This record gives sequence, C-alpha cells and structure tokens, in this order.
Amino acid sequence: MLSMILAAVAPLAALGAAIGAGIAAVGAGIGIGNIGSSAMEAIARQPESAGDIRSNMIVIAALIEGVALFAVIVSALALFL
Repeated sequence: MLSMILAAVAPLAALGAAIGAGIAAVGAGIGIGNIGSSAMEAIARQPESAGDIRSNMIVIAALIEGVALFAVIVSALALFL
C-alpha cells in the first residue's frame, strides 16, 4: 500500500522540485539585477569610489548565487529522496 502511495506522489515531487529550482533561479536573477543597477547608479554618482563599490557588488552577487545554488540542490535532493 505504501509503495502505491509513493508511486502516485512521485510525479508531484518532480513537479515541486522543478518549480522550486525555477523560483530559486528567478530570485537570483532578480537579486543580481537589482545589485547591478544599484551599483551602476552609485558609481555614476561617485566615480572615485568605483573600485570599492564594484568589489562589494561582486561579493554580494556571489552570496546570492550561493543561496540560489543551495536552493537548487535542496530541490534536487527533494526529488531523489
């Protein structure tokens, strides 16, 4: 009986994992876009601090990518476990 229930739920798990990975990718794209636009605006206002702004932007973008990768891995684990 349990195997029948798990067989019926498997397609929904795949759909949930795909939606979760998609939401993580879209969220990361939006976050990095916002960071990029804010950094370009800040550099336009204060060109002398472009190096500091750029380095901070890269660190924050890497953190966002790490969170998105973590979310995709969790979605993949939910699919296979």
